[in-house]
Amino acid sequence: MTDVRTPDWAPVARSRAHELVIQAIEDQIMSGALVVGDPLPPERELAARLEVSRAGVREAVRVLEGQGVLRARVGSGAEAGTFVAALPDAALTRFLRLHVALANFPLSDVVDARVTLERSSAALAARNADAAALASIEEALDRGGAPGISPALFNDADTAFHVAIAEAGGNRLVSSITVAIRESLSARILQSLHAHPDWTQLAARLHAQHQDIFAAISRREADAAADLAEQHIRFAGAELPALA
Repeated sequence: MTDVRTPDWAPVARSRAHELVIQAIEDQIMSGALVVGDPLPPERELAARLEVSRAGVREAVRVLEGQGVLRARVGSGAEAGTFVAALPDAALTRFLRLHVALANFPLSDVVDARVTLERSSAALAARNADAAALASIEEALDRGGAPGISPALFNDADTAFHVAIAEAGGNRLVSSITVAIRESLSARILQSLHAHPDWTQLAARLHAQHQDIFAAISRREADAAADLAEQHIRFAGAELPALA
């Protein structure tokens, strides 16, 4: 019987060899022929199969190692070589955060994306958050409500609040994307907070909205938590025009 997970290494064109090697490896992963823990062929063998230079293979492996897709083990025997790795949540979040930060998406697109994600995060948190997760959300909430808080400290607490809700939901992909988008906006949000004409009143309103969201999550009211999260995101988008 043919192994459906046997990678099919076909020759690739020689121009931009390392990018084409990356594509070849990604194709094997996407097809399911390579999964986490599987080894790549040795450098010399892979170069021969793809009809590229060993330098092209070496550069492709270096790039994919940097992205967390591959990991190399030095030494000898079966434990040595280059293997497909599970991308850590932190690496995925970092990757997404940089792309969102650099893409300069229109504010309306960012707000709509945040609404979709944070509605889901708030509802999941209301359904799934355990005592420890609720305590993490509340800790960030309390920090954001400190009297006379500065925009910088509020921004840090605000980020922590939204991250804690995303993580409380228990869906790792939703959490990673939510965290990436929120953290990519951190510097722009801080700039907007400093530029707001009435920072004190704004901080009070944002904190009150956080309290309402947390209360709904604590009461396990998923729909209410989702609605409050959307209202909060849209309010912040309207009040912080420097985000545009």
